[in-house]
Amino acid sequence: MQIIIVEDRPKLCQALNRLTGDELLDALNFELPAGPAPEWLELIPAGVSVVGRDGRKWLNDRPADIMAAFNADARDLVIDTEHATQLKAPNGEPAPAAGWIKALETRENGAIWGRAEWTPGGALAVANREYRYISPVFTYEERSGRIAQLVSIGLTNRPNLRLTALNQIGRESTRSQEDDMLKKLLLALGLAENATEEQALNAIGSLRTDLATALNRAKTPDLQLFVPRADYDQMQTRAINAEKALSDRAQAELEAEISREIDAALKAGKITPATKDFYLATCRQQGGLESFKKFVASAPVIGDPSQLDRQPPEQGLALNADQTKIAQMFGNTADDLKKYGK
Repeated sequence: MQIIIVEDRPKLCQALNRLTGDELLDALNFELPAGPAPEWLELIPAGVSVVGRDGRKWLNDRPADIMAAFNADARDLVIDTEHATQLKAPNGEPAPAAGWIKALETRENGAIWGRAEWTPGGALAVANREYRYISPVFTYEERSGRIAQLVSIGLTNRPNLRLTALNQIGRESTRSQEDDMLKKLLLALGLAENATEEQALNAIGSLRTDLATALNRAKTPDLQLFVPRADYDQMQTRAINAEKALSDRAQAELEAEISREIDAALKAGKITPATKDFYLATCRQQGGLESFKKFVASAPVIGDPSQLDRQPPEQGLALNADQTKIAQMFGNTADDLKKYGK
């Protein structure tokens, strides 16, 4: 299995020591000592160059990075049998632990050792010599071969078979899954199943360009369809002000016309001064002015329109009996009332 890290990080692979079938992948194998299961296990040998039984090499020039990766993961490394964690667990088969690597330490020349905590079954299997070798699984940079991180430790008894296809974990099933994923990706991009990697990358780049264009359009809308909010608010305010001005002007003109009609009706003797306020209120109602005009046109004359406006002040109406009596009570004459008002 090839683990590809994005963002220009190195492409990583896993070095595994066993596959299904008769081929044994044995990147590194260490024989366990006789006796009880040991507490400390050598996981990566000393030296910058690490050589597998099939002649392939890895680089262990940064053991501190391997230690840092283990500490950052904050999980114990599983010790299983025959690499069941990589080969059986993905298929839903049992992959019980024989033990756990609880801590790592570097020793002379970059060798990395792990402190094991065995399960009862794992300790018994090692003590009974049911398994005599350990085989670490680790990720490494494909180009440089530099070991990056320990993944698991496998107990195995098959270190001496011819070694081929090293570092391919469950290759067939993994490759099948990758192929299916690639086909789905190409289909989603509208490409043929046999499209090249370059064509796929170009299609993805085109999608990103289209997305950026769409986002820019969203940020800068078409002015034929949209206007800035400030301009819209200003136009709305101007429209409201214009409507109000027209309404005020129409109301003023209406008031002036009502006043003219009321005054004309008073002069014509069609209404009396006592009813002026009533007719003013009536005319201000919807359709009231037109109704008033019709009323005045057909109403009889109820007052004398000919003399009131033409009489000089001194020729006003004579005092009635009550007014005369009140004037006498206060010592006022009729001339006083005419002079100073009633």
